Amino acid sequence: MKVKRALISVSDKTGLKDLVKELDKLKVEIISTGGTAKAIKALGINVVEVSSYTGFPEMLDGRVKTIHPKIHGGLLALRKNKDHMRQIKENDMQLIDMVVVNLYPFEETISRKGVTEEEAIENIDIGGPTMLRSAAKNFRSVAVVSSPSQYEKVTGELKKNGGELSESLLKDLAAEVFAKTSKYDGLIAKYLSGSGAERSGGELPDILNIKGTKVYDLRYGENPHQHAAFYKDASSTCKGVADARKLQGKQLSFNNIMDLDVAMAIVKDFSTPAVSIIKHNNPCGAATADTLEAAFKDALDCDRMSAFGSIMGFNMPITEGMAKLILGEADFVECIIAPDYEDGALEVFKSKQNLRILRLQFLDRAQKKEKDVKKVLGGILLQDVDIKDISRSELKTVTDREVPEELIDSLVFGWKVVKYVKSNSILLCQGTKTVGIGAGQMSRVDSVKIAIDKAGERARGAVLASDAFFPMADSIEEAHRAEIAAIIQPGGSIHDEEVIKSCNHFGIPMVFTGVRHFRH
Repeated sequence: MKVKRALISVSDKTGLKDLVKELDKLKVEIISTGGTAKAIKALGINVVEVSSYTGFPEMLDGRVKTIHPKIHGGLLALRKNKDHMRQIKENDMQLIDMVVVNLYPFEETISRKGVTEEEAIENIDIGGPTMLRSAAKNFRSVAVVSSPSQYEKVTGELKKNGGELSESLLKDLAAEVFAKTSKYDGLIAKYLSGSGAERSGGELPDILNIKGTKVYDLRYGENPHQHAAFYKDASSTCKGVADARKLQGKQLSFNNIMDLDVAMAIVKDFSTPAVSIIKHNNPCGAATADTLEAAFKDALDCDRMSAFGSIMGFNMPITEGMAKLILGEADFVECIIAPDYEDGALEVFKSKQNLRILRLQFLDRAQKKEKDVKKVLGGILLQDVDIKDISRSELKTVTDREVPEELIDSLVFGWKVVKYVKSNSILLCQGTKTVGIGAGQMSRVDSVKIAIDKAGERARGAVLASDAFFPMADSIEEAHRAEIAAIIQPGGSIHDEEVIKSCNHFGIPMVFTGVRHFRH
């Protein structure tokens, strides 16, 4: 397809000078609008104003300028259709062979602090997406250039082929347009429905748009026979693994990314030095302490065997001494994620070339407006992220014995961590460190037994956190045999009275939270 006439209308002027100079060399007639036309004229290149081309002025503060039959007829006409060509001639239209358009910066606008709804609405592009879609639909006859990143490739092919473009490139450009306009519309829909949701009590949208930008392809998915890639969620306002910078090590795997997400989520919940150690999407150790070094040792001591080949999360910068401690104490670590690293720490880690080191400087917690999306075959589940916290004052004592004051902080710590353990989940804690974790069992009492077995002698005097209620008193009997000092759980079982009676019988104080933390 030979390019003879191009329509250019861009808000981002990056690369415009080089593009129009190449088009001018190829004798391409340029039609343009507003600020773009002025920028092209300033380069000494002839340009036809859209209003002159259509015979109709721009109006409504620029809201209407390219929405005109002479524009869209010139884009949509099928060149090999005689009837189309007859209508083009009868209506004094010209064929347009190339459209160069980038959209109003809606995403950048709504990302600014204090932006008003009126400002956001004025940055909803109408003419741009319409031209892009018209040109993309007729891609065999019209080149549609939607990003400055495409200019070099397009001009390179034009120069090489004497002003012509190949059908394969035209098709690729069109595909990118529909992906781009779909994402653009999704952002607008999310913004408008989000504002409405806040006004109407947090209702979820009737139409769900999920848009992501590929960060990179992965070697494979959960297993080697599964293709996979990692995408950044275009709608998220919270920094996550997709924003982390890898400072060294092999490419991240699908499973690494899943585990890094949990490692990061746990340590984000604490303002004091905190460390999490993750294996197969479950914590096998977590702790907070006065120093990062102490928190690391406490977390690792929870289950050193399971920590082999783990992912570690830190909420404080890693010093050179901390780096030496990690490599000295842990047999094998897959990945480490932290907000920063001393230069000396990075030098230490260089001795383990395959160790992935990630920096994520903004360990901000997820906000209420963030959504958790899960995919099932043929369907999508959408929910609020689980950020519900319980304060000391909200704990409800349900047993005859009160929880000793010195155990309250341990209960609250256990309650924060247990929500990151796959249900059915049981966590045993001594102070603000885990000593035994039972995860993912089909019966709760089995999770209790595993947590106690993992803790060994450390179970004596530990507190127990359960992500959901106890359906029977059998778990309390196991807790008594292990000499558990206190229990925290949601409550809500039809057998609560039986469970409370068992706690009273064995003298174990128990508090209810009224909140469940299932994690599937």
